[in-house]
Amino acid sequence: MIADAYDIPPCPLAPGVLLRPLAAEDAGALALAYGRNRDHLRPWEPRRDEAFFTEEGQAARVGELLAMRGAGRVAPWVVADEQDGIVGVVNLNNIVQGAWRSCNLGYWIAAGHAGRGLATAAVTAVCRAADERLGLHRIEAGTVTANAASQRVLAKCGFELIGHARQYLHIDGEWRDHVLFQRILNDRQPAG
Repeated sequence: MIADAYDIPPCPLAPGVLLRPLAAEDAGALALAYGRNRDHLRPWEPRRDEAFFTEEGQAARVGELLAMRGAGRVAPWVVADEQDGIVGVVNLNNIVQGAWRSCNLGYWIAAGHAGRGLATAAVTAVCRAADERLGLHRIEAGTVTANAASQRVLAKCGFELIGHARQYLHIDGEWRDHVLFQRILNDRQPAG
């Protein structure tokens, strides 16, 4: 059942740009994408060691993500441009079923593709998949307080502000305060 739920077809986001499930073959393209966007992502991500930016480091990371997807704990996608390769990532993390039916959202779009509506389109598509394919009730997302662009994306995608969390995540070398959002996807009763 988990495998069927996670068999999500690619979704067009813009001409020549697809949102598709992460695949084992993406390690090299992810290493390139993270390398090209290292400075762009630095203020919003944890500090990474040099191995993270290599194909081998990404292969290990992709393997872990795919194993967690198989266990129903993560739903990882990439944003793929037919000319530029991988230009973004969207993940549903910490997926919990049962009475909670909730998860955490994380995403980024490459510097050269930001401001084109790709993050909004990708988050919208992932929310739809979380509701219709994964049967989730709620998605939570947090942004560093200074990340106004990401906060605008979440607002456009129907997320509501639920609070502030002091020293929430260790980002760019420090414990950073975050603004927290949630989106309620549906009011269905949990199955089982």
